[in-house]
Amino acid sequence: MDLKEIQNLIKFVSNTGVAEVKLEMDDIKITIRTTLEGSTTETTYVQQAPQAPVQQVIAPVAAPVAAAPVAPAPVVEESKYITVKSPIIGTFYRKPSPDKPMFVEVGTTIALGDVLCVIEAMKLFNEIESEVTGKIVKILVDDMSPVEFDQPLFLVDPS
Repeated sequence: MDLKEIQNLIKFVSNTGVAEVKLEMDDIKITIRTTLEGSTTETTYVQQAPQAPVQQVIAPVAAPVAAAPVAPAPVVEESKYITVKSPIIGTFYRKPSPDKPMFVEVGTTIALGDVLCVIEAMKLFNEIESEVTGKIVKILVDDMSPVEFDQPLFLVDPS
């Protein structure tokens, strides 16, 4: 099950008003609970790899990217990095058009005012410019994914 399928499942459960959904497949167990008071959704995602410990992540709907780790990633100490966040709600694009190269990759050195990505909102493509100088350490959102206001997009090492 990939990230898009999990995101679609979370949206479906949120829209139907169901209190809880459990999905169990061969190596994946997903539980989605919705409270009716504040319409908050809690997602538990457990993936068992052969001979590996069980991974469990609980995250709100606003951050579905964090709720579905595909593979164990190297641990990055985030306290010394600057987080670039989304200023608007929309769809995140890493390149200006399908036939163009990515704006930035991990390891790219950026300067103040460099375009990092594009977020489409209501058929308008908004260039998101860097407000810091540094090096891209981690890209936190997949290309063509929906993003929320204030959702972390990039980690930047300012040194």
